[in-house]
Amino acid sequence: MNSAPTPLLVTHSGGFHCDDALAYAVLRLALGLGEAGIDHTLIRTRDADIIARADIAFDVGLVHDAEAGRFDHHQRGAPVREDGLPFSAAGLVWQRYGVDATRALLRPLGEAAEALAPQVAASIDDSIIRRVDAIDNGVGPRDDTLGLGALVGDFNPPWDSPALGDMAAEDALFREASALCEAVLRRRVNMVRAKLAGEVEVLAAHAAGDDPRLLVMDRKLPWRSLAFRQGWPILYAIYPVPNGNWMVDAMPPEPGSFAQRLPLPEAWAGLQGPPLVAASGIPDAVFVHVKRFIGSAGSRQGALAMARAAMALGGA
Repeated sequence: MNSAPTPLLVTHSGGFHCDDALAYAVLRLALGLGEAGIDHTLIRTRDADIIARADIAFDVGLVHDAEAGRFDHHQRGAPVREDGLPFSAAGLVWQRYGVDATRALLRPLGEAAEALAPQVAASIDDSIIRRVDAIDNGVGPRDDTLGLGALVGDFNPPWDSPALGDMAAEDALFREASALCEAVLRRRVNMVRAKLAGEVEVLAAHAAGDDPRLLVMDRKLPWRSLAFRQGWPILYAIYPVPNGNWMVDAMPPEPGSFAQRLPLPEAWAGLQGPPLVAASGIPDAVFVHVKRFIGSAGSRQGALAMARAAMALGGA
């Protein structure tokens, strides 16, 4: 008889939450593991003898010792973050394996992407893992019905399901929930990677410009949050879009605001085609949104002309 595949990963049996499902996904990514029963063993149990034999035990066992592969947070004296937020199992596993898991996801994209792993992992910790920690420990905002915690919770069998109490069926549902966590993590890692890589290009574009109030890019990039962090006096970002037009995108006064530091001219609002050309004097002006936060022209030169005319009319 073949022995069970190693390593042995152990978590608790019964109902599961986002923290244990996510922790399992992170462990598989970081350790290069595939399917349970093929290249590793997953046991969901509360049996102390099995937990003691585990290579890694998470969300069970009443011990936190990363070097020994123990990641529980239910015991007295469980670890907390520097600001006092208690860790969940996901937070403890991410603290040890988050960069490794992120690096594994970025590696296929090349060395430049892989080098961003520490920064991406830190961003994931701040935006996802901390929220899982807070919800799991009951000290953060309540999760909504479309939050990851609620979606994972829906994988648990309801009271009238024949799967309830069937350990094999519950384990299968746990693996499905973990697969959802992995899919979310994969997409978020790539989005953060793209944002960080794009911001490098935005920095270069702003440095190359001859007017710090205008950010001219050769393609649409994630620029707003970086502009706020850098304190740039940007009024308009200018960039091409796939239909061939060049956008004139007004800068908000603060993050999350729907206002603009300098709206496009009121005389242009809601116009497009010949009426806009006549009102603006820009031969290839295409449109201006009625709310004046964005407009476009048929060329880079036209978009720049719109932005400069808007600044002149607005007294900038």
